[in-house]
Amino acid sequence: MLTRRAAMMGVAGIAALPMLAQAAKTEEIMDTSMAPPADLSSLQRIKRRLIRPPMVHEHEQVAPAEPRIVEFEMQIVEKEVDVGDGAFLQAMTFNGSIPGPMMVVHEGDYVELNLYNSPENLMQHNIDFHAATGALGGGSLTLVNPGEKTTLRFKATRPGTFVYHCAPGGPMIPWHVVSGMSGAIMVLPRNGLTDHNGDPVRYDRVFYIGENDFYIPRDAQGNFKRFADVGESYPDTLEVMNGLIPSHVVFNGKIGALTGDNALHAAQGEKVLFVHSQANRDTRPHLIGGHGDLVWETGKFNNPPERDLETWFIRGGSAGAALYEFRQPGVYAYVNHNLIEAVNLGATAHVIVEGDWNNDLMEQVQAPVEYNAAYEGKTALP
Repeated sequence: MLTRRAAMMGVAGIAALPMLAQAAKTEEIMDTSMAPPADLSSLQRIKRRLIRPPMVHEHEQVAPAEPRIVEFEMQIVEKEVDVGDGAFLQAMTFNGSIPGPMMVVHEGDYVELNLYNSPENLMQHNIDFHAATGALGGGSLTLVNPGEKTTLRFKATRPGTFVYHCAPGGPMIPWHVVSGMSGAIMVLPRNGLTDHNGDPVRYDRVFYIGENDFYIPRDAQGNFKRFADVGESYPDTLEVMNGLIPSHVVFNGKIGALTGDNALHAAQGEKVLFVHSQANRDTRPHLIGGHGDLVWETGKFNNPPERDLETWFIRGGSAGAALYEFRQPGVYAYVNHNLIEAVNLGATAHVIVEGDWNNDLMEQVQAPVEYNAAYEGKTALP
């Protein structure tokens, strides 16, 4: 009898077969059935509906007195994605978006995720939460084939921002991650965020920026290749991946995902929390025209935030958070300050801020005019 797993592997393509077989041998499949169940019957259950980044679902900044079980549903979707510049990615996604949606809970809460692998998918998937404890972050307990579902619950014991990603084993891990399968979870302290003095901090809005590096192959003429499905894309994509030179470095799945008509919006005087994740490579966010008033560079809220940063560092495989109060109106560029990656490869977002200009903070004393170079500007030279 042909099993679902065998059918999935056959459809995925001959090139992927040895990799999938190796993946099955690489990671331990844990059996936790002998452990006594946790009695959480006294805890309140709430359901949160995930929404597409850069927005984040409704949540409290200060938790109620008692921990809760916070339920989420997430569907794995394999699909072709237009990433701009004439390139199409055979993507693997959480909930159909790149990055996957951000979850928010509080320290001491229980995260309960119902994970669905759509029947039309070709690949086996799972989820590894960097916020979780044991079982490869849940990866050993969530392996699902197409048409299967699973439920994982873990206790959020450490406050901070954390990456989650697919990690089905062996060479499949990097391929799934750079094909779009990563996201973030924010575990807030129960009493909310605090500054360097321990005083309460609130934000008016939160934006989730997920940065991805893509490795889309080109043909002999230099044009981006396009594939029928994710299995067919694997051999050529692997060759580009192993060269470690991305074809694209983008925010939220494509060039221009957060610029133009898709730009973010805020108002003068608002405090905005930027959560930034990168599951695979180091990056360095920078807000042109602004700063990081408070920056949890490693994303961990038990550590006091740094202040007044111009650029901060997000390690590959982590998420960080930065709070900024917008003091001037205008268009701000939020970029990866490897400016080659920002300008040429796509890692740029725009924030449009409404308000009234403050000349005390910046003033154009004189608009550009021509000057007499024979007499003026000489004293500017050393």
